[in-house]
Amino acid sequence: MEERTRNRLLTIGWWVILILLLVLLVRVWQRDKRNEVKIPDTDWAKLMLVLHSVDRDYVDPVDQREVTERILPGILAELDPHSIYLPPVELEQSEEDLQGGFDGIGIQFNVPNDTAVVTHVIAGGPSERAGLQPGDRIVKVGDRVIAGTQTPQDSMVRLMKGRRGSKVDIYVKREGVSEPILFNITRDVIPVNSVDVAFMLDDTTGYIKLSKFARSTYLEFLKAAMGLKEKGMKRLVFDLRDNSGGYLDQALLLSNEFLEKGDLIVYMEGRNRPRNDVFADGKGGLRDVELAVLINEASASSSEIFAGAMQDNDRAELYGLRSFGKGLVQEPLFFSDGSGIRLTVARYHTPSGRCIQKPYGDDYGYDLYERYLSGEMMSADSIKVNDSLKFETRGGRTVYGGGGIIPDVFVPLDTTRYTDFLGKCNKQSLQVKYANLVSDRNRAALSQIRDLASLNRFLDGQGLKDGFISYAASQGVQATPQEWEISGETILVQIRALIGRNTPMNDDAFYPIYLTIDNVIKAVMKYE
Repeated sequence: MEERTRNRLLTIGWWVILILLLVLLVRVWQRDKRNEVKIPDTDWAKLMLVLHSVDRDYVDPVDQREVTERILPGILAELDPHSIYLPPVELEQSEEDLQGGFDGIGIQFNVPNDTAVVTHVIAGGPSERAGLQPGDRIVKVGDRVIAGTQTPQDSMVRLMKGRRGSKVDIYVKREGVSEPILFNITRDVIPVNSVDVAFMLDDTTGYIKLSKFARSTYLEFLKAAMGLKEKGMKRLVFDLRDNSGGYLDQALLLSNEFLEKGDLIVYMEGRNRPRNDVFADGKGGLRDVELAVLINEASASSSEIFAGAMQDNDRAELYGLRSFGKGLVQEPLFFSDGSGIRLTVARYHTPSGRCIQKPYGDDYGYDLYERYLSGEMMSADSIKVNDSLKFETRGGRTVYGGGGIIPDVFVPLDTTRYTDFLGKCNKQSLQVKYANLVSDRNRAALSQIRDLASLNRFLDGQGLKDGFISYAASQGVQATPQEWEISGETILVQIRALIGRNTPMNDDAFYPIYLTIDNVIKAVMKYE
């Protein structure tokens, strides 16, 4: 009896265990079913579900803003190299660079020896009104010492910039004054010009250098060009080297000045952007001016739109090196927190139909480096072209798409004047440092110079050759007679141009001197 009872209890026990196991399995199954989320039939759904799951179930609190700031750049980087996310500070700086003005104190400076040396005080700006002078060395901004502290130059700029109406204390060391001088400067709007310089190369040839396509570019350019026409300009050398682009509309306005009515400037087309053709209206004031356009490997975007329009319409000769190769159109989207994105929405095509966007992949960022290694900077024969992307200009000349604009006249990098001595001087910025020394000794005289003839007379009497050779030697850099024979002219021209920049003429003195050793200018002007 007892044995029967014991067996019965044992059987009941096993049934209880079995039932409990079944209940547990059901619960586990139900849990799995609850966590298995059906993905809606949309391409972005998985990403949204992951973010929702993290927000709902992650073990620790999540800083959503920080995570968002980190993942947005990566998402856009997967699309193409030019679709980007800009946090508030970067967006503000980016927009500021192209607006034609910013809030600051109104000086230009360089940092040759870990100290910011004022090279130019903008006329009518806050610093001029306060009394800053070229040659002043900035030792402290507000409470922060910046002299001799290895403060990066961009950090110095940020310290001096600020909202208009705000004040900043600037402490400077001035030649002949023992103690630092305090200037309390009220920040104001500082104009930023995109036309670096405009002057006559000879009696009939004008030169304009454009650094970017900013909001004020067209009006600046028009004023400069009309001024040169009044001086007798029949031919214009338009320098777009190192111009990385900017506002598209400014490139279109500039192109319109040179083209006849009905000439196609550019067309744009994207998956959700129907083709949009832009034509010249024939009202441009420079249609009768002969045009030469200078480009190099850093000329991009709007620079390439202008250069492509001129080349495809056979309106200008292009000189220099193959351009960067950016044929994508970005559209901005701004967010209420001050951030934003620039999203590629279309490709632009030059009048012949070519898109000059270079291929982008893992090696996109190394393209320019590869150009140097391949010998392209020295020989036109080393330029790789894609025969399947062959087009014709209006006059029947062959041009290629798919990787920048190839100039009509290839001008290689000039290495004929390079020596080890020049390389060492460049690495230590000895030309800049020596030019500052000469300028410091002659601030009073330089402040009175207003024209190139006076400047050249002054420079001729400074003994720059012997002075620089002696200075370089004091810095541990010796020149052999052979090295000076090869590189001496280049070094002296650089020094003369840099000293010229320390006069009230600023870049109006720098460029006319510096361009005398520019081999692209020599090719355009057919100088030997």
